[in-house]
Amino acid sequence: MSSPPGLAIFVLWWLVAELVSDSILKGVKASLHACPGVCICASDLLSCVSRSLSTLPPGLPSTATSLDLSHNSLRQLQSRWLAQLPRLRILRVDHNHISHVADGAFHNASKLTHLDLSSNRLHSVEGHFFQELTYLQELLLYNNQIQRVDSRALSRLSSVQKVYLSWNHLTDFPFTALREDSLPQLQIMDISSNRLSSIPIDEVAALPRAVKNGLYLHNNPFTCDCTLYNMFLHWEKSGFNSVHDFRGEHTCLALRQPRASLRFLKHRKRFENCTLAAHGLIGLGDTTSVGVVGEPVLIGCETKLQSQQTTYLWISPNKELISDSFNQTFRLYHNGSLEIRKVRKEDAGIYTCVAIDKLLMRNETREVNVTVRPSRQHGEGFNTGFTTLLGCVVSLVLVLIYLFMTPCRCWCRLPTNPSPPNECSAHSSTLSATPPCYNEVGRKSATGKHVVFLEPVKDCQNGKIRLAVSEEFPDIKHPKIHQLKSDSDSISSVFSDTPIIQ
Repeated sequence: MSSPPGLAIFVLWWLVAELVSDSILKGVKASLHACPGVCICASDLLSCVSRSLSTLPPGLPSTATSLDLSHNSLRQLQSRWLAQLPRLRILRVDHNHISHVADGAFHNASKLTHLDLSSNRLHSVEGHFFQELTYLQELLLYNNQIQRVDSRALSRLSSVQKVYLSWNHLTDFPFTALREDSLPQLQIMDISSNRLSSIPIDEVAALPRAVKNGLYLHNNPFTCDCTLYNMFLHWEKSGFNSVHDFRGEHTCLALRQPRASLRFLKHRKRFENCTLAAHGLIGLGDTTSVGVVGEPVLIGCETKLQSQQTTYLWISPNKELISDSFNQTFRLYHNGSLEIRKVRKEDAGIYTCVAIDKLLMRNETREVNVTVRPSRQHGEGFNTGFTTLLGCVVSLVLVLIYLFMTPCRCWCRLPTNPSPPNECSAHSSTLSATPPCYNEVGRKSATGKHVVFLEPVKDCQNGKIRLAVSEEFPDIKHPKIHQLKSDSDSISSVFSDTPIIQ
């Protein structure tokens, strides 16, 4: 029994469709996993290094997330040139001859997180270069011929953390583009080894602390200046990595002479006369304020924006905006100062002041590190009272030792010659520095203060002191020792330091 013609046609059509779809699927799979002969493919990694390529090779697998085209002969990056690699995250095109980046070159590669354009022939960084790269985290542009960076070139890089622009020909740089509101994730901005002869100190000093910590400016031909020196000195004392890591490579030119290069952070004798006050840098850097628990402390917002249109905002160490809701703890003044009414231990930390001038379309930030000390009543007052009490106790002990342990011996006996009564009393020469000496008639010729240790007994002759051992007979083995004589004629003479003449 023969089958109907319609059924045969349907079966034939189904077989043709299967063959076509199978071939299409095989082609798609082949395109997904194809690898050009000039490249090396490993899973989602593509390496086309040192192949003398002037254009992107065709047939690259669309699953690639990393592409290495370094050490080739690429001269420009055309618009949408990465359209066949939608998953690309890492792109290396270093060591080529790239001098031009077309508008929309990264339109189809907006998910890039790492871009290496180092060691090429770029002369500038224009505003349209990286507009699509909102996920970019690392940008390598070192060792080019860049002379200018457009202020808008980095404005869209909201996720960027590290930018390397060293070893170029920069004579100027838009430091205002590094503000926290435009590049909140920025950790490293390397502008070292360029041709900067000076920098805008006010703009650089107003940058956030995290940016200054990673702002590398060493090995530039700066003109030696006290203001510049004091800024780097302040950064060094603050422990910024940008100065600490390359301390010996911070140089400046004396009298603008290329041969007179000074390592000013190592050899500071030429800058001994530079002071912060003389050059107005006291308020430019981060400052420190010390508060005492329970007492008020006033923090100033020292910025260059001091017009009547300037408004101020303060941010607490907990990253909270200080406003009227904090009126129990803080007080805001019209000049930008912030008062902590009663300082607590938890109030310590870094306070950030933001000065905004809407008329000039400018803003500046300052950071103040507030440290808190214990209350004087419980700290310094206690220490002072304890010290005073301890001093009194020690003095009393010394007096008791002096009164009861003085090694003074006194023998009472009648002299052979008539003289004033000899008795052991408080009026004797207990406090005499030397035993009292007597003249020929037995009267006392001098008194003094006694010390703890007894001294050799001395005698007097014609108003002069002489040793008890006869100087005329030095060979006598048992010298005659004169006994201590007491004198009760005058009580006032006991503590006298001068001789009494009668």
